[in-house]
Amino acid sequence: MFPGEIDVPPATYLDQLGTIFTRFDTQDSGNVAYGVQTADARYFVKTAGDPANTEPYLDFADRVTLLRNAIELAHSVDHPALPTLHAVIESPTGPLLVYDWRVGDPLHNPAVRERFQALPTEEILTALDTLYDLHAALDAAGWIQGDFYDGSLLYDFTTQRLTVMDLDSYHRGAYRNTMGRMFGSTRFMAPEELALGAPIDTRTTAYALARAGLIFLPDPPPALEDVLIEATTARFPTYRAFHEAWLTASSTTADRSINRSR
Repeated sequence: MFPGEIDVPPATYLDQLGTIFTRFDTQDSGNVAYGVQTADARYFVKTAGDPANTEPYLDFADRVTLLRNAIELAHSVDHPALPTLHAVIESPTGPLLVYDWRVGDPLHNPAVRERFQALPTEEILTALDTLYDLHAALDAAGWIQGDFYDGSLLYDFTTQRLTVMDLDSYHRGAYRNTMGRMFGSTRFMAPEELALGAPIDTRTTAYALARAGLIFLPDPPPALEDVLIEATTARFPTYRAFHEAWLTASSTTADRSINRSR
């Protein structure tokens, strides 16, 4: 259905493909994305934006590099929480990444986040299980989180489905902090993401994901809270160690077994 290459600007091609029903062009990154309705389906299409736009903190070449990184990530991990990448279309202004359109509300929105935090504990835990399982797959494929925060998460309250998106800044393998204060929200950032030259590795992933648990789960079962606190204080040596501790605590938490039996 999708060509491998086009010789017109992305918006021109997408107008020919179907109907652009929404456009996201206020991102600090400079990327421009579209919601497109075709005769058969809806798609989310992400581009590097206008090459002449010099206002974003990333220049056009860096934006293209991150999109190609997102392509590599999508091809390396298949998980229900990740929208399917259907096609990569090369254009005069960089690649178009054609994903599934996912329905959901952004958890970065304070009202949405508060609604999510008010859900039954078991429903929140199920969403966290999905988030942690995805990162177990990413970790196994060698990916280290970068710029993870609640802006990466959509939640569909009707179907109870969590979607994780915009992982363009994840790194294949451990790396060093070359910025000082790295990109991201300090609510989720590990200390090494604020220290120039510090190593960023799977411990960092564990910290950020544990922070998500502490933020989204107002009243965690004690065993699970202990795991989340350990991940953000004493620290686990790897993401895998954190995830295994979470699964062990989860399986022995009375609240979860009681809820599942109802």
